Amino acid sequence: MSIVLEQSESCSVLRLEGAIDIAAAAELKQMLLKALEPAVQAASNEVCLSLEGATDLDVTAVQLLYAARCRAKASGVEWLIDADVPEQLLCALNETGLQQYLVPVDDR
Repeated sequence: MSIVLEQSESCSVLRLEGAIDIAAAAELKQMLLKALEPAVQAASNEVCLSLEGATDLDVTAVQLLYAARCRAKASGVEWLIDADVPEQLLCALNETGLQQYLVPVDDR
């Protein structure tokens, strides 16, 4: 499990790798809040989530991602998910409505 945050003036990219489960919940929540913080302060910012290296998202992880998306929306922050998502994760994204935020890397 790995959660890496890369920030620039225009974008925060959060990369999730491996199995993201209840054991990673506290770290995931902290990193999501860190990613959103500068985005909320600068109207042009966006948060992009990369799940390319993720192998599993449990219900806790999905709930945290959904809550972060809601917070981004309420703050006027653009929330994107890199469309290069492993097949096994698409079901969880579809069930929560997060699939609508999938964006091909070339379209960002």
